[in-house]
Amino acid sequence: VRAASIAEVDAVVRLERASGAPHWSVLDYLAVFSGVGPQRCLLVAEEATSLVGFAVGKVVPLGAERLAELETVAVAVEARRRGVGRQLCCAVMEWCAGQRAESVELEVRAGNSGAIALYVGLGFVETGRRAGYYRGPLEDAVLMRLELAGVVEKGLCQ
Repeated sequence: VRAASIAEVDAVVRLERASGAPHWSVLDYLAVFSGVGPQRCLLVAEEATSLVGFAVGKVVPLGAERLAELETVAVAVEARRRGVGRQLCCAVMEWCAGQRAESVELEVRAGNSGAIALYVGLGFVETGRRAGYYRGPLEDAVLMRLELAGVVEKGLCQ
């Protein structure tokens, strides 16, 4: 897992479209590199020379606090259930902690049991739901949060 380069944005978009992740535009991904707006990281996972996953994290100052969000995680179908998603999540959480965020939030489709199990395994807890948030198919969003100090104390990303 490493930081993506701007030259990899097209490959990230192709992986996103193939994986069923929520769709961002190419311009949304390019904005990660612009330095304008919230601080973001775009991380990629490789096996041999193939891109097999990516994740985006964001940190926004909110008063004295810095709010972090795991915005998206996508893993190629053929690379799933091998720890790639976990590695990407951990790398984003480490980046967020390095940006002085104290916690990370995310939202996930209520029917995405694999992702929810991954997040629970990392220590995320459900904090609420947004009814009918996702379209195609219509589905609730599960809101989850993780205190970053707990990750370090429990060694969840070691």
